[in-house]
Amino acid sequence: MKCRPWQESARRVRTRAALVTGLCLLTAIGYAAPPEEPAWRQTVRAFAASNFKNPAWGFSHSERDYELASQLAASDHVVLDDDVLFAAAYLHDMAAFKPWEAEGKDHSDVGAMTIDSVLKGTNFPADKFEAVRSAIRTHMYYRTPVGPEATYLHDADALDWLGAIGIARVLALADPQGQSPTLPDEVALVEKNLKVVPAHIVSPAGRSQIATRIAEAAEFLKELRSESDDFRSL
Repeated sequence: MKCRPWQESARRVRTRAALVTGLCLLTAIGYAAPPEEPAWRQTVRAFAASNFKNPAWGFSHSERDYELASQLAASDHVVLDDDVLFAAAYLHDMAAFKPWEAEGKDHSDVGAMTIDSVLKGTNFPADKFEAVRSAIRTHMYYRTPVGPEATYLHDADALDWLGAIGIARVLALADPQGQSPTLPDEVALVEKNLKVVPAHIVSPAGRSQIATRIAEAAEFLKELRSESDDFRSL
């Protein structure tokens, strides 16, 4: 049965009253609404989502690096500058994509000098640019980070090459036409990462995750090897 107009109006009145009452109660207990996200973060996130399309180092990888770096630092009771971490995490692989990549140069170095095209003109704090550049320059596992934001971004990025997510990222890079890199090539890269990357993870919280991630990957490779005639039928 449909509500009559007067009944519907009464319901709206009760709803508004409940909302007002709820807001009054929240105010009374000292609740404050979360601050609105700064405009520059919205710009950076939208830019990354629109431009970073890759199964291994695309937008979702940037999101994971930001979240994991924050979690690792919290676990180690280290306070990070979240502005620096956010900007560096979402933009660290910028120079791995056209038109920002530069052939023959490490994308970390190029990316560190390219962020101005995204951040300048926004309300990102100007005095934090160099810290963002530093974190981007050293985000790869084979580089040595200096400072807390650089360290935790570096370790998060390294851990994202290990475990189940690391396997998913690497295998997704195999050429679907069977050209280079082939699936066996990517399996070899997974095995190489498991041997090389862990030694470069430096934070206590980051190192505490190594064994679990290696075990995840090792179990997958064991099953894959047994089901593919030692990878020969991949």
